[in-house]
Amino acid sequence: MTVLAPTLVGYRKKWLRADVVAGLSAGAVVIPQAMAYATIANMPVQIGLYTCMVPMVVYAMLGGSRTASVSTTSTIATLTASTLIGAGIAAGSDDAQTSLMTLTLLVGVILLLARLLRLGAIIENISEATLSGIKAGVGLTVAASQLPKLLGIPSDPDATGFFRVMWSALRQVGDANAATVLLAAGSIAALYAMAKFIPRVPGPLVVAVAGILLVALAGIDGRGVALIAEVPRGIPLPGIPPLADIGALVPGALAIAIMAFLETVSVGRGVRRQTEPPIDSDRELLANGAASVAGAFFHTLPPAGGFSQTAVALRAGARTQLSGLVTAALAVLVALFLAPVLSDLPQATLGAMVVVATLGLLDFGSFARFWRIDRTEFWVALATALIGLVAGLLPAVAVGVLFTLYLVLRELNRPHVVQLQKDGHGQWRAGEEDVPTVPADPLVLRLNVGLYTANVRANTVAIRTRLGVVEGHDTSTVPHTLILDCSRLQKVSLTVMRSFLDLERELSDAGVTVYFAELPRANRDTVLRTDLGREFDGRGRFFPTVDDAVGAAHA
Repeated sequence: MTVLAPTLVGYRKKWLRADVVAGLSAGAVVIPQAMAYATIANMPVQIGLYTCMVPMVVYAMLGGSRTASVSTTSTIATLTASTLIGAGIAAGSDDAQTSLMTLTLLVGVILLLARLLRLGAIIENISEATLSGIKAGVGLTVAASQLPKLLGIPSDPDATGFFRVMWSALRQVGDANAATVLLAAGSIAALYAMAKFIPRVPGPLVVAVAGILLVALAGIDGRGVALIAEVPRGIPLPGIPPLADIGALVPGALAIAIMAFLETVSVGRGVRRQTEPPIDSDRELLANGAASVAGAFFHTLPPAGGFSQTAVALRAGARTQLSGLVTAALAVLVALFLAPVLSDLPQATLGAMVVVATLGLLDFGSFARFWRIDRTEFWVALATALIGLVAGLLPAVAVGVLFTLYLVLRELNRPHVVQLQKDGHGQWRAGEEDVPTVPADPLVLRLNVGLYTANVRANTVAIRTRLGVVEGHDTSTVPHTLILDCSRLQKVSLTVMRSFLDLERELSDAGVTVYFAELPRANRDTVLRTDLGREFDGRGRFFPTVDDAVGAAHA
């Protein structure tokens, strides 16, 4: 049973002040950042503001992380833009905003289906190399897309992808607006300086206020500095997501759902205190999915946990998701009373926030670590990043998931067969998987992993190899008895049983008798209900312990 507002259970009055301060502090970062991220998705800034409302409340009611701040992220915003453009929906059009509702709803439905099927642990298998590659692609692509705002030049709507956007911007450098460039450079420098020297100060809020004051008091918009579109006053009215273009939006919704879940879980686990309950992946699927479904009716971006605003809340002493409720309330107040003021925000200021936030995704140190530790993961990360830069982020996520699937299957399908030998105390000890077999009769082998359709062949081949029953090998040295320790087999399918029946017949032809030991009782009962299991049992091949099987072999 899902507990409502689990982080508020047993709430202590002494936490109230810390949660309120943390919620206000996080809001000072998350609100301007979310507005900036909305522009990445080619949406009006108020869409980012709305994303700080309903999704945050829903996550606070259902999420398992006490301090994760769930609004949206640059990765989600970029994937949103890619999905809508890929579906043929023109950026900035009215259709884009209605299609965004459909996309956000689809993301939520996919996450809820994943929760229903308990796929949280499976999705988490996506490798760190894949995520590093995707983040590198996101960081560079989004930073390049902000160049027109930072330079005060028009953006090319036909330029897509990192290299085309860079080339389009570089061709227009001579037309850059000096006031815009100075404002952008000053904003970027201020954001980096505050993050390094006074991290408790909400940098995005400071540069946003500074930009608005420069427009209101110094009139820099008269010098060619472009402002954001007018922000409507008020909270979003609920609407019904249209069901058009679902087929075109589903692939992107899958990619966004995967990344939103992974980012939220990563944030939750990264900031969890030792005294707090562990983060449950299935609960996060439910919370993220419900937040996305609810947000779809209020014109929001797909929600996900963000590290920067969560870090601010954590530093301010957040204890529970009450801090998230405070942030949502602050977003409502901003929409109700400060919308006209926000309309004086320069585009260059928002662009500077985006660049600083997305370049923080670049972690070249992780590429160096992959190179030192596992070259395969290095090439996966590099390939994913390059595909993201050349072909776009949706193909990068798809290829990254396929790479991860390949790596997981490669590891799962590796044989895990070890030899057991008695030590000086008469106890059975397992050797290493890659150590050559020590001649013994009977030969005792343990299957170290569960078996299923895809890996049973690799393990039966490894058993034959350890016995020496391979083509071209001298069979005179093959032991007469093989004992298989099956204690690690928690479930045996019909396919696995058939494979072992074929193995037993082949070894019998080579003069080897096969005994099975320590098959878990529940599993053994299941096996004996089948014709194949009864055939093995009828020949007296099942034994409760390895010692019993060895005794039978000697007898």
